[in-house]
Order: sequence, then structure tokens, then C-alpha cells
Amino acid sequence: MTQTFDIAVIGATGTLGETLVQILEERDFPVGELYLLASSESAGHSVAFRGKNVRVREVDAFDFAKVRLAFFAAGPGVTRSFAPRASKAGCAVIDLAAGLDVAPNIVPEANALALAALKAPLQVASPSSAAIALAVILAPLHQQLKLERVDVTACLAVSAQGREAVTELARQTAELLNVRPLEPRFFDRQMAFNVLAEVGKSDEQGHGSLERRLVAELRELLGAPLLKISVTCLQVPVFFGDSFSISLQCGAKIDLAAVQRQLDAMPAIERVEAGDYPTAVGDAVGQDVVYVGRVRRGIDDDHQLNLWATLDNARKGGALNAVQIAELLIKDLV
Repeated sequence: MTQTFDIAVIGATGTLGETLVQILEERDFPVGELYLLASSESAGHSVAFRGKNVRVREVDAFDFAKVRLAFFAAGPGVTRSFAPRASKAGCAVIDLAAGLDVAPNIVPEANALALAALKAPLQVASPSSAAIALAVILAPLHQQLKLERVDVTACLAVSAQGREAVTELARQTAELLNVRPLEPRFFDRQMAFNVLAEVGKSDEQGHGSLERRLVAELRELLGAPLLKISVTCLQVPVFFGDSFSISLQCGAKIDLAAVQRQLDAMPAIERVEAGDYPTAVGDAVGQDVVYVGRVRRGIDDDHQLNLWATLDNARKGGALNAVQIAELLIKDLV
């Protein structure tokens, strides 16, 4: 008989939490009892799982000793408040919300071996969607290309900021299409049919917290603490699906055919042939891979590699990565 694991999902009524529950079912994760947890405002709702509606409970009163593994997908504040309680109860923790400062960031396709050094109670972080996309692409290329610098423009969907941001984009779009006065609420200015030059507030040096987070996460995932990385995050009027323009400066001359073979060998990458390119809406949304296209050398620099990438930020860039981590962790929980 296959061993099962009792699991808690915190933030179960959010986009990320609901996607997590869906993927646990799709991948036939060995769930015994599933506890869905959220704030008092969301308690009492239900989420479908394996043909049943599972009632959402209030996280404040939950006894984490009931579960072996907890996914935290409700924001960094919630993780900081409840993850210590879960760890004290002997529960393994996977943080999807950047709430744990000391937990290692893991992308199974890039640095799964880092899990071997962990000791119970296990605490692991699933990084940002952008870091997941870049790590999946760069991990197999890092040594081959002798990466010296990474420049990224990240075009981020509003769904990463929660349901309120999705609702705001939908409302603004409807108002503009119906020639009604626009009243920004969640965003500080028009988001519909527009591109915002920063995601969140910037610090005194002009860098956003997500930009700094991405640099730190990618260096960790690639095991390259001195790698030079430049990041600009843009907020684009897309509901789901992050897209990236990536430029790599390399210490070796680019062998384009070898790069393409390496990308094609990665199960988590779907490369689109020259003459076409992937888009978030047309390709990535609902899928479990990172799409890569427009793979090319620099115009006048054969040590430069440029490419375009996109992924579903809620699935591969969020919930799926966390479930893949859990699939590795349960081997140590047996």
C-alpha cells in the first residue's frame, strides 16, 4: 500500500492556493487528509479536490501536528506568523511567499541536490516565477556558456499580486471599453492597455524589492554568488503568464546549435523553432513548461546570446514548482 501524507495548504482560496490543490490532484500526489486553511474571511468556503468539496478552515486555530507537510501560499506575513508553529510541530514547510529568510530556494531542475543538506524540520522556499523561469533555462547552460552577465526585462502578469489585481485590470478594461471615467484603485494609475515601469515601490537606488529578490534568488539557484545580473520588472496588462527578454554575456563563443540541443534536452523547456515565437496567452497559460523562442546570437557579438521566454506564473512559476519540491521531500519523510 502506498504511503500517504496529511497535508495543509495555507492560502487555499487564493489563485496560487487553488492552483496548488489542482496540481496535487493532477499529479496524483499521495495526499491522505487535505486541510485547506485561510483567513477568517475565507473560512467556510470550499475547494474541489478528487471529486469532493473540501471545506476551508481558519488557519489561526489549526493544529499543525495533524500534518506532515504544509504549503504556505498566502503572503509573506502569514508565512512568518505560522511557519514557526508548523516547524515546531514537526511539519515540513514549503514557502511560496518569500516569508522565510533562511529557507533555501529550490527549483528541482536547477538545484535539487541542495535538499540533501537539509535537516528536520524541513523548511524550503519556492522562489519567484521569474527566478524559476530563468533557473530552468540557465542551469543547463551556465557552465557550457561560461556565463558572465545576465540582463533581464521581466514582463509580469498582474495575477502575481492576487485576485484584487486581476479584478482591477478587468474593471479598468471594462470601464475604458465602455467609455466610462477610469478610477484606479489597486494600481496607482491606469493598468489596462498600459505598461508600468516598476512593480511595487522602488528603493532609494531605484530598484524594486522584486528586482533585488530575483537577483539574489538566481545567484543562489545557479550557485553563482558573483554573477552579474541586471533586472527590470515591468507590470503588463496580462492576467496570467510572465514573459522575459533575456540577454546573456558569455565567456565562450556561442555555439547556437549546441545551445538549441541543450534546451531541447530539458523536459521542462519547450523550444519554439526560428520563424515563430511563444506568447503567454497563446502558449504558456495552463501549461507546465517554460517556453523559449527567438534564440539568437548578438547582432555584432558572438559571445552574446539573446532569447525570449514565457511561462504560466501560477502553474510552473508557482504551484507546480512547489509540488515538485514536495515530491522530492516526501522521500525523506517516509
